[in-house]
Amino acid sequence: MIKIVLITNTPPPYRVPIFIRLSRWPGIDFHVIFCARREPNRLWDLPPLEFPHSFLRERFVTFKGRYIHHNPDIVPLLSKLAPDVVITDGFNPTHLYAFLMAQFKGVPHIAMTDGTDSSEKGLSLTHRLVRRVVYSRSQAFISASVGGDRLYRSYGIKPARCFHSWLCVDNEKFAPSAQGENKRFDFIFCGRMEKAKDPMFALSVAYQTAINMQQRLRILMVGSGSDEQDLRATAREFADWIDVQFHGFATQRALPGLYRSARLFLFPTHADVWGIVANEACAAGLPVLVSPHAGVAGELIRDGKNGFVRELEIGQWAECAHQLLSNDTLYRDFSTDSLQRVAQYNFDSAALGLVDACRTAIGEHASVAASTIASTTADPHAQGQP
Repeated sequence: MIKIVLITNTPPPYRVPIFIRLSRWPGIDFHVIFCARREPNRLWDLPPLEFPHSFLRERFVTFKGRYIHHNPDIVPLLSKLAPDVVITDGFNPTHLYAFLMAQFKGVPHIAMTDGTDSSEKGLSLTHRLVRRVVYSRSQAFISASVGGDRLYRSYGIKPARCFHSWLCVDNEKFAPSAQGENKRFDFIFCGRMEKAKDPMFALSVAYQTAINMQQRLRILMVGSGSDEQDLRATAREFADWIDVQFHGFATQRALPGLYRSARLFLFPTHADVWGIVANEACAAGLPVLVSPHAGVAGELIRDGKNGFVRELEIGQWAECAHQLLSNDTLYRDFSTDSLQRVAQYNFDSAALGLVDACRTAIGEHASVAASTIASTTADPHAQGQP
């Protein structure tokens, strides 16, 4: 039985099904430690946490919109759990306490990230140095994307020590029905109503596409946030050309039907390490228009195959949308490709990636320990002999 402990900030809905699978995996004793129950900017609708887990006493500070977790009680808890391998998915002080505890106890450590070589380009020298120290003393590495592989390679990590645990959704729940769907909307935007997600750009694309096609189009805006009032005002200005429906925050149960009610998904993010909403859209059979600033761009979303990857230029996006909305054959090809491409991003393969990483980490750690013992035995000076 392998005892695995994973330390993460909060329960993310897209990881919970993976954790449940790991808790039921033969030969695995799996436990998750959360730094907090929820961060203030997260409105996630969480499924039941049906796996062994612990919540630390919440301690965090806010810095430039980020939440920095500092939970010293991770140390006694790890001592009590006595894991065979420790996984950390970040570099908050709490993660570093867990890493140092693993080093002190001689327990193999696995680094896990949703980040990519692009998302970490702007890191400071200090942040890079911390990563180099942690990576140099880790036995295996888990990434959520090919971009994460590139990130690890940039630190000189060999591919044989890298594993994937994809970011994914329940594809079956989002899948279109065999009878077809009532596509009431031409577009859907789903995300926080904040400038970083740029819902205003999505509205403008719908408006320009309607003008190009010379017909009134419909867009569904799902989410909430500080920009909502401005969006509603702009929607009134655009009312001659686009019918805008604001749904507000959507539960996980409601999301599949919302995606299936639309034809195209607009994802004009300014910065997303991945973009799980693209998985949801693809699983519903939607072509996706995405900026190159999302991790899914060029990986899950392939330009000219199941969507278009374009810089945030309204005219270009409107031209791409026009192509898909006016060409049924092209639309069907893109829709089919979305369904086929997202199929590999599933909970079972994501759980298997974690298990394989743990087995490799334990094997490598044992191998290094054996070689150290052998070299010490072979060297008489190491044993204090003359």
